[in-house]
Amino acid sequence: MATGEFHPIEKTTPDDRMAASVLRVVEAVLGIAAAVVLAALLLMVLVTVCLRYFFSAGFIGAEDLGIWLHVGLVALGAPLSLNSALAMRLDIFVKMLPESLRKVTPIGADVFTVLSALILSFGGSEIMTMLGGVSPTLGVPEWIRFGFLGAGGALILVMLLLQRIAEGKILPVLLSLAVGVALYAGIPHVALDLDWPPSIFLGLIAAVGLVLAAPLPHAFLAAAYVVIAFGSSLPEPAIVSATVTGISKFLLLAIPFFLLAGGLLTASGVANQLVRFAAAMVGHRRAGLAQTTLLTSVLFSGASGSSVANAAFGASTFQPELVKHGYPPAQAAAIIASTSVLDNVIPPSIAFLILATATNLSVGSLLIGGFFAGGLMAICLAVAIHMTVSEQVPLPRANAKQRWQSAVQAIPAFGLGIIVVVGIRIGIVTTTEAAALAAFYTLLLGIGARLGILSFYTAFRQAAVEAAAIGLLIGTAGPFAFLLAVDDVSGLISHLTTALGGSALAVILLSNVILLVVGLVLDIGAAILLFGPILLPAAVAAGIDPIQFGVIIVVNLMIHGLTPPLGMLIFVVSGVTRIPASELFRAVVPYLLALLVSLAILCAWAIIFS
Repeated sequence: MATGEFHPIEKTTPDDRMAASVLRVVEAVLGIAAAVVLAALLLMVLVTVCLRYFFSAGFIGAEDLGIWLHVGLVALGAPLSLNSALAMRLDIFVKMLPESLRKVTPIGADVFTVLSALILSFGGSEIMTMLGGVSPTLGVPEWIRFGFLGAGGALILVMLLLQRIAEGKILPVLLSLAVGVALYAGIPHVALDLDWPPSIFLGLIAAVGLVLAAPLPHAFLAAAYVVIAFGSSLPEPAIVSATVTGISKFLLLAIPFFLLAGGLLTASGVANQLVRFAAAMVGHRRAGLAQTTLLTSVLFSGASGSSVANAAFGASTFQPELVKHGYPPAQAAAIIASTSVLDNVIPPSIAFLILATATNLSVGSLLIGGFFAGGLMAICLAVAIHMTVSEQVPLPRANAKQRWQSAVQAIPAFGLGIIVVVGIRIGIVTTTEAAALAAFYTLLLGIGARLGILSFYTAFRQAAVEAAAIGLLIGTAGPFAFLLAVDDVSGLISHLTTALGGSALAVILLSNVILLVVGLVLDIGAAILLFGPILLPAAVAAGIDPIQFGVIIVVNLMIHGLTPPLGMLIFVVSGVTRIPASELFRAVVPYLLALLVSLAILCAWAIIFS
């Protein structure tokens, strides 16, 4: 996945070239710093595990240090994702506008970024001056943690200005800066007394940001600030405090570690051993190569925990081979996108980590539920592939010796899944520690594969930037979720389900409809953070097992990776294969229906056993 590096335009001026040079230096420095912080995080967690299990000891403040370093990682990595797919921009609406209006919308999108950067910078500074005390475990002032994100806001603003100047957009970015500063200065002095609750205006303002293709976290943060004028109970320092608190959870450290493990697994070549094993098992069957793609996705799920990572890997690895074997390009890409859905369902799953963070559900139980759900989804996809594919050139049948050899060669990759799932389920290690051990394991695999320093740096940098983008989203969803709770949206859902009878069936139907709507326009992480805590109490009240319901939430939202207008997995595969997204949305329909069947089965199971 792209990490936001600047690529110069054809016509440049001396100012553009100077800005581009400075931008490259800033990106390099931030990239190195983010990679170093991630390495320090990994080392700290590994040392903690070793001290506990080998010496029955530990050091005070390890968890707090990890949390503080994670906040610093978000501050360093988030600016690097500003101009890449990691910014989570929904540009489908912008593309539908006339050319004349399409040139103006980036200015509006940048206004949201400017406003967000100012909120983080000055809100963080205000907290730093207000907050006293010293961390009892680390012995350093508490304000430093909030200062990290304040510095991150300043870096976002610097990166935005440098990128736009380097692109030759000096006047547009100055206009965005002027409007953003005016809004930031003026909002606290405006008081609009309207009957609607602030959360409604919050949603409307965030929706404007999404339509303008502003980065999703920036749309959330700016909206939380603007609704101060509509009677919000969250002042600016509280917005920043809620953002920092949202990412100050030790469990979230598992996300960069899992991303690092997936990156190193691919870089070391071990992921290719999974491909050979899958081909030996099912490659000779009807639609053998497509079934190999599916089985590889199932196996790779236990390594990466990221659907986006698997979609990019599959698009670059399998797409050319599928086309060579007679698959229409759009169908081949659609198969890759649909099988990638499994990666955030089959453990380890970043989506389940986010859900556990938002709802306090057991990570181990969610992962076990993900195993069953992922297996069901894989079976439904296998049937759909069998029914829709007529392969012209089947793969040769592997003999027993070849299968055995491929299985032995794939053992290192299988070991990764065992470390994560067994370690967490048995309770030997925490989720974060299991993720750190998985990253260390793949680090050893990379050393065994004789990867160079540059390859290791690239893996650490990419994992750090991706984790920072996810972390910023989690943090900025905090103020949004707080205002939804203040306006008792959860109570409204409960009253609605009661009006519908209050049964498990009513809750399941209503929840799926809500998730269907929000999943069309929200990133899965944001949807989980905002609606998981709202829908779960109604499900529990109706007698639905909370773990089963949590699995249904993740499966429902993951399926939206294939639906317009957001369709993240479709756009990732489209970007790698250069096939228009519109063609992929049409080609993926049979596999989308298969996944919906699996969701229906999961819902029926939850209702029957409620």
